[in-house]
Amino acid sequence: MAAGAEALHFQVGDGDPHDRLDKLVVHLLERAGRATSRAAVQRWIAAGRVLVDGEPARASAAVRPGALVEVRPEEPPPSATAAEPDVTIPVVYEDEHLLVIDKPAGLVVHPARGHESGTLVNGLLALPGFALAPADPRDPMGHVRPGIVHRLDRGTSGLLVVAKDEPTREALKERFARHAIEREYAAIVAGAARDATYDTLHGRHPTDRLRFTSWIRGEAGAPGARGAAPRRAVTHVRVLERLGDAATVVACSLETGRTHQIRVHLAERGRTPVLGDPLYGTPPKKPALRAIAEELGRQALHARVLGFVHPATQRPVRWESALPEDMRKALDQLRGLATRSSI
Repeated sequence: MAAGAEALHFQVGDGDPHDRLDKLVVHLLERAGRATSRAAVQRWIAAGRVLVDGEPARASAAVRPGALVEVRPEEPPPSATAAEPDVTIPVVYEDEHLLVIDKPAGLVVHPARGHESGTLVNGLLALPGFALAPADPRDPMGHVRPGIVHRLDRGTSGLLVVAKDEPTREALKERFARHAIEREYAAIVAGAARDATYDTLHGRHPTDRLRFTSWIRGEAGAPGARGAAPRRAVTHVRVLERLGDAATVVACSLETGRTHQIRVHLAERGRTPVLGDPLYGTPPKKPALRAIAEELGRQALHARVLGFVHPATQRPVRWESALPEDMRKALDQLRGLATRSSI
């Protein structure tokens, strides 16, 4: 929703959500065709810019049917993130609502400690339509994530969608939340993989802050060992090509999109870590395979399919991305070794 001082007025109906003011306002704005995020609404409420029957209220307050709600949108806080036109963004599709990029391996999606510049977000801010992107209200460092609704790890390549306006961003977030996005990855794994579906809990590793794990006890939503609630993770694995006994090419489709989900499932449940994975794999014992992994220099994981119903047109859209050159080279080397039975 475009920010500004315009006051919006609503009367709460019997069918509107009444249990929380923030949820109600998100619902009312979406129904009026002016969707905005719950985080932004909570910021407005905290600033006294949302009134119920003329009075400020808490985000958690219940609201009775018939109440009058006034909403005065607030300009988002300025961003501390700089635009960097030198960041190369390979765009495969663009319209007035969104763009789809084919992210190269090595490109970090958004700024974080240790990666303050040179990220996808820095590059986006240099493009038309992204210059006034607001700071992420969840980020105490004042970074922005313009249109970012999902991400790929630094070492993973492939397709990524970015929203260009807030209604599109919220619609895409909703599609991701209800698993209505088609996503398929290609991976080269170490070992003999098999067709499988891994349906597990997923959460932070109890001793290593950089890792996630599927070996979690309890129930989804219950506090985990580090306080965060584990969540359900589902990955479908399909064998595409066997490269002797030492490596396999697999397709991984996601029902859920947890951090490092594919890498965790392949390493922990399949016992076939992604080739070259520096976090969940180990250097292959066989010298020829280890040399290929070292030359690749990153996990052999590529987001090759992305599809969803376009939020604006309501038409299905779908893109496919071929393996990047470094993974094609590794695959050719593995095929040659498998043919000579030397791995």
